[in-house]
Amino acid sequence: MSIRPRVRASKREIFGWAMFDFANQAYTLLIITVVFGDLFTRVVVGNDGDYRLGNFLWSLALSTSYLLVVVCSPVAGAIMDYRASKKRFLFASYITTVGATAALYFVAPGYVVLGVILLIISNFAYSIGEAFIASFLPDLGPPEDLGKISGFGWSLGYVGGMVSAVFVLLVLGEVSAENFDRIRWVGPWAAAFFLVTAIPTFIWVRERGYQKPLPAGKGYVAIGIDRVCTTLRRIDHFRDLSILLVSVFFSMSGIYIIISYAFIYGAQVIGWDEHIRTIMFVVMQITAAVGAFGFGFIQDRLGARCTYQITLVMWIVAIVLIYLTPALTGWLNTWGGLSLEAQHVFVIVGSLAGFSLGSCQSATRTLVGLFSPLDRTAEFFGFWGLAMKLAGMCGLLAIGLLQIVLGLQQAVLFCALLFAVALAISWRFDEERGRRAAEKG
Repeated sequence: MSIRPRVRASKREIFGWAMFDFANQAYTLLIITVVFGDLFTRVVVGNDGDYRLGNFLWSLALSTSYLLVVVCSPVAGAIMDYRASKKRFLFASYITTVGATAALYFVAPGYVVLGVILLIISNFAYSIGEAFIASFLPDLGPPEDLGKISGFGWSLGYVGGMVSAVFVLLVLGEVSAENFDRIRWVGPWAAAFFLVTAIPTFIWVRERGYQKPLPAGKGYVAIGIDRVCTTLRRIDHFRDLSILLVSVFFSMSGIYIIISYAFIYGAQVIGWDEHIRTIMFVVMQITAAVGAFGFGFIQDRLGARCTYQITLVMWIVAIVLIYLTPALTGWLNTWGGLSLEAQHVFVIVGSLAGFSLGSCQSATRTLVGLFSPLDRTAEFFGFWGLAMKLAGMCGLLAIGLLQIVLGLQQAVLFCALLFAVALAISWRFDEERGRRAAEKG
């Protein structure tokens, strides 16, 4: 049986936990999604005709960092459970992210190798930290509250993204070679924002559990490997979690591609203006925050699996519309007598992707929390981190290679296939059965 009852934490502790989502969104948004990805592909690497080399190196750097998370995450989670040291591991990932992100200031045009190395380090630390902070979720409330709590964290994260981007939009300006001396400060700014706003997490979130004695002749790494192997030998007992993680692999492959390429797609395929890029950023942050928060309540009414499936259908529709944006613009202008540009339609399509973004990730985090025994939460969220980052690694490598052969617009349809496979697999796990397995431990 699980060692601790699932009771609701204090509002202050839940807020402190959610503030880490608020803080780390500066990295996701400014470095991965909106600014540095565009800066790296178009300015640091430069134009080779249609930026396919820069796109591939971007995918390679991110996928390498995800591979490192795949290798380290489950064992680190098992050690954290054994030592009751989640906060220490989380703090280490946080400080490493801050340092490597600040150092992106030194990645000037032509400094491609330095850029790749710092991207690998910063994104590894940020990504493994996602699993570390998520492992606190099951201790924050009973099963019927986890959807709302997880959704609150995701939605607060998107608010943090908007707040962190104000300085970039108002002070640093556009992504261009001419503006490089100002826009290069995006790394130090994202690092400083993360450093300061994550402080409430380390003050208010409690470390639960207790440190077990170290057996004679064994180190913590060996203990961690042993615990992971024990879990794998009992995988039939956690069948529903296993099926969920396979579905998460496919859905997160698609999401990581969208997160990493949405604004690159806007610049290279849609050819948007700077003010439309700003509007798109605002629209996606607002819709993602509303989607994550609103679907958190839907999760607790309809169930996390049903909510997850709804978001996957929304994703499939959004990806098809993203691909059809240029053609759809022409059709609307011809049959509706309008004078729209593709960038205007792309903003509307982006709102649907935004609603899907936070709600889908929040639903998977809730499901893993429901399926995790309380004395092994870090280990089980380590497997969640493994599935997500293996997805990121494979998805980004696949899109990087596909866009070389097909071009970025055609390659994006690969995401629709990924979400469709995730949806098909999701019918094979049972939410109630997975919760019962977690209670039995």
